[in-house]
Amino acid sequence: MECMSGTLVLELSSLLILFSLIRSTPISRNASQHTSSSNLPPYTIVEAGLVNRKRQGNCQLPKEMSRSSKKNRRRQKKSITVVQKLFETCRDVFSASGAGIVPSQGDVERIRLVLDSLIPNDVGLSQEMPYFRMEESDKAPPVTYLHLYECDKFSIGIWCLPPLAVIPLHNHPGMTVFGKLLFGSMHIKSYDWADIPCSSDKTLNPSHCTFENLEVHLAGMRLAKVKTDAVFTAPCNTSILYPAEGGNMHRFTAKTACAVLDVLGPPYSDPEGRHCTYYRDFPYASIPVDKELGYEGEGFAWLEEKELEDFSVSGAPYVGPKIVEN
Repeated sequence: MECMSGTLVLELSSLLILFSLIRSTPISRNASQHTSSSNLPPYTIVEAGLVNRKRQGNCQLPKEMSRSSKKNRRRQKKSITVVQKLFETCRDVFSASGAGIVPSQGDVERIRLVLDSLIPNDVGLSQEMPYFRMEESDKAPPVTYLHLYECDKFSIGIWCLPPLAVIPLHNHPGMTVFGKLLFGSMHIKSYDWADIPCSSDKTLNPSHCTFENLEVHLAGMRLAKVKTDAVFTAPCNTSILYPAEGGNMHRFTAKTACAVLDVLGPPYSDPEGRHCTYYRDFPYASIPVDKELGYEGEGFAWLEEKELEDFSVSGAPYVGPKIVEN
């Protein structure tokens, strides 16, 4: 009996050891297919998840990633300043233009819409700047020009005028010009050349005539039709003039401190024959002619080229948002 009981105990002990060995041994048919994801890098887990979604026909970014990318896109859109948008629009519109070539109505509207939305803060302007202060002097108030950008296709700049400052009557040969009054009040008088019948040519250039008891030589004088003669106060619509209409020749007189942003397409160029010419104007009725031309009233004037005498323009650095040529 003792021998049997000892044998039984030995066999039971052996079975217990074998059972414990079996429990401690991992059972895996294919260990490579059951690798714990906790040992993989985070990006590997995300990529594996995306691959599985793609295989299932549902490849969507996690909400966190999607929201982040949308925010980045919004930031990129907000980073484009109004000045940058104006530059890029002008670059597109004037890329194929030249002297005397007027952009399409749609392209003109594109630039106008950008300018209509522009405010002084968009270009770093304040009425407290020294350019707009009125100084006591016997000379005409100085005008300041802020240069933003210029190439052979177009230019962008800002004219800063203190009260009573004047930009004399001048032309824009072959140009399409956009003007945006940023702040202040300004009187604008503009002209376009009048259409004169060929049969009246001789009456336009008599040798001499009398003007206010002075003998005035009319060689070089031309008849012009008044386009604008009014005071404008910001905010107001963008003005647009063209090579042959819209008030291609104009004069600015500041009623208060004011600033005007100009877009010229193309800009002035002496080598290409686009000179800035200044004029003095005479009322039509003040200069008698030999033959009735059919024009009357205050809607017409005689323009004569003149040399600048008392007109001072100073350049100053532009301190607003920079234009990036990308």
